[in-house]
Amino acid sequence: MAALFKSFRHLAQEFYSGKTFVAFDTETTGLKAETGFVIEIGAVKFSCGSTAFQPFDILIKPPVQLSEFITNLTHITSTMLCGCPCAKEALPEFLDFVGGSETVLVAHNAPFDLGFINSELRRSSMPEMQNTCIDTLQASLWAYPELKNESEKGQYRLQSLAKRFSIPVEAAHRANDDARVCMELFRRILSDTENRQAGFQRSSMLQKWLFT
Repeated sequence: MAALFKSFRHLAQEFYSGKTFVAFDTETTGLKAETGFVIEIGAVKFSCGSTAFQPFDILIKPPVQLSEFITNLTHITSTMLCGCPCAKEALPEFLDFVGGSETVLVAHNAPFDLGFINSELRRSSMPEMQNTCIDTLQASLWAYPELKNESEKGQYRLQSLAKRFSIPVEAAHRANDDARVCMELFRRILSDTENRQAGFQRSSMLQKWLFT
């Protein structure tokens, strides 16, 4: 099973190590991976050596009808999914995009998304993902502890953090755009915690790659 990255003081060191990163998000039929199904996987591939990113998105046909709540939340309908691949057909495309266990995954509330991906992999008789995964929700709790004192709850939700840091949101609760927002949040956390990063060497070139 994928290992959650918890040494947030070494985030920058991990990013500048030359590894490939993939921020990803899922849309699902429910909240429990044991009984729910993935209906969309969105992802973006990026690294410290480039300001560009490579997008990925795939819709997946589940073995159940979508609830009205999920359709209203995601704007994905059962009709949209009729001609889409099932999870067993779609998952290899996502795994090929990720490119192996050395790629570092990034997700907001990562146990949720990893849980659904791995549940679908088990159903499809495929091995679970073994990648290291950074949870930007937990990283945000570490980077911005003062938000816990806000009177309005939900300050650590992805869309709330995006609004706070002026990260453009084009299609909330669609996996492809949420994955991009997650990537931008990850970069923002790196920047805001620069002076707390162990072993971090300031470099104008790396700063240019991180925030352009």
